[in-house]
Amino acid sequence: MGKNIIITGTSRGIGFALAQKFAAEGHRVLALSRNTTPIENLNHKNITAISVDLSKDEAINSAVSFIKKEWKRVDILINNAGLLINKPFEELTTEDFENVYRVNVFAVASLTRNVLPYMEKGSHVVTISSMGGIQGSMKFPGLAAYSSAKGAVITLSELLAEEYKNEAIAFNVLAIGAVQTEMLEEAFPGYKAPLLPNEMADYMFDFALTGNKFYNGKVLQVSSSTP
Repeated sequence: MGKNIIITGTSRGIGFALAQKFAAEGHRVLALSRNTTPIENLNHKNITAISVDLSKDEAINSAVSFIKKEWKRVDILINNAGLLINKPFEELTTEDFENVYRVNVFAVASLTRNVLPYMEKGSHVVTISSMGGIQGSMKFPGLAAYSSAKGAVITLSELLAEEYKNEAIAFNVLAIGAVQTEMLEEAFPGYKAPLLPNEMADYMFDFALTGNKFYNGKVLQVSSSTP
């Protein structure tokens, strides 16, 4: 029986590949992103695309309304959407930090909080972080807002795993390394990554479906290179 899966950030890169993978395997996907055109053009019967600006709390209500009306339950939530600003620290404004945190941290908290009432025992929340958010990992100039935000969602997920352990809902984080996406090009122009989006999506697909049997409150570093 197919599962009900929410994926954010599905307009490009890993999220786009991941939505296709789940749909092709017979699962129902709610794809949330500001730009829904790429997903809608797939015209896949298992994918419902809703245009959502995750930085706005009220925008999340449209997704919750769909869940309440059509699904009643959510098996897997994959917090994949991200916003990256690459600037020297002295040029980063408070607004830059707020924009990055709004998508990478606040939206994760808000969407998760709104979806949890529809999650049952055995459900899995997977949040996509970055190697840049790992304490002690190599850091790179220009990514102060992005990497610090990615560190914040790691701690958030660890806390939620503890808070919801009695409900048997698992929270895990995949801190991914370099994957050849548009976001990687923004962070490291000209760098060629060892992995393509569909390859990372294959790994995330398996982890989202089975990782909660083995892990809860854990951060897995999914990287074979630096960056």
